[in-house]
Amino acid sequence: MEENNSSDLQNQPPNKGNLITILSIDGGGIRGIIPGILLAYLESQLQELDGENVRLADYFDVIAGTSTGGLVTTMLTAPDKNNRPLYAAKDIVPFYLEHTPKIFPQPRGPFAGLISMMKGFQGPKYDGKYLHSLTRKMLGNTRLHETLTNVVLTSFDIKKLQPAIFSSYTAPEDSTMDALLSDICISTSAAPTFFPPYYFENKGSKFNLIDGGVVANNPTLVAISEVTRETFNKNPDFFPIKPMDFGRFLVISLGTGAPKNEEKYDAKSAAGWGIVGWLYVTPSPLLRAYNQANGDMVDFHNAVVFQALHSQHNYLRIQDDNLTGDDLVSMDIATKENLENLVKVGEELLEKPVSRMNCQTGNYEPVENGGTNMEALKKFAKLLSEEREKRLSNLT
Repeated sequence: MEENNSSDLQNQPPNKGNLITILSIDGGGIRGIIPGILLAYLESQLQELDGENVRLADYFDVIAGTSTGGLVTTMLTAPDKNNRPLYAAKDIVPFYLEHTPKIFPQPRGPFAGLISMMKGFQGPKYDGKYLHSLTRKMLGNTRLHETLTNVVLTSFDIKKLQPAIFSSYTAPEDSTMDALLSDICISTSAAPTFFPPYYFENKGSKFNLIDGGVVANNPTLVAISEVTRETFNKNPDFFPIKPMDFGRFLVISLGTGAPKNEEKYDAKSAAGWGIVGWLYVTPSPLLRAYNQANGDMVDFHNAVVFQALHSQHNYLRIQDDNLTGDDLVSMDIATKENLENLVKVGEELLEKPVSRMNCQTGNYEPVENGGTNMEALKKFAKLLSEEREKRLSNLT
């Protein structure tokens, strides 16, 4: 196919086509490398179909991210000086390999493990200064409303004790939520015990925020809810959609990996745990439990709904739930060896069979005749390309 002119590259509204397209990226610290591999492959397939200048932001009506997924989302959607995405998908993994060792500096020497644990007792393990500086330099004065496609970024306000959802759909109506992308990125990444909470002010409103993983480590459902609200509010950019018409959604949800079910804990061993046991055993059972349960419950909901409405072919969740070893499962062990191993996990995940959560058991099981994740992404790339072509043809 011939490449489109630069003026035609950016995505057109859903009312020009048949589908509402959603991309969602989980939180997970350094494990953002895993969806980075998947996104690079998806974008490469779109480029084979539509030319090397296209980017993921040209195909999705909304991209949602939490924590490290929020950082990836802004990288893919923030504009550069030419009003094109700041980063191509292929740049995500090199970005992580270069910067995460400085975001999560590792203690060295024979007492490294003890030093790391003591930091957890005394305060956040990391001061966040490098992440803050990098994010501000990267995003400058760009605000939420300036992203090249709609985004949804999650956080949680510990003073108000309520979620703070930064959405392109609500920013035009509420200027207080139209914050700097750098402030939003720092906020959604402020994981408790890893980084300090983040405070900023915008248009007279005060925010005291921590990691969005507290409310939506898998932000897929938040993204679907934001889009659904717009259709019900009769946003002219959307076609009329009936309640629960999930056949009009095309959703790709990318996880950052989860630990293999190794029966690591049990009731007997946990019976005597107090604050130290639940929070400071490495890895923290409580933090691991809420991250795992949070993401799995969202996927469980989506799997049930899409299957019940015979739309499961429009929903693709890619997650490796067989990570082994505390380093791979961790959010912050940014050693050269561990980062390279995460790259291998992402590459191997492409070759694994498509899996879907079994709504009875809660386990991921291979989909019959589903092929590999690579084949599924290639299929979804074709669907995205056809949808974009239809929208462009309806402009005249």
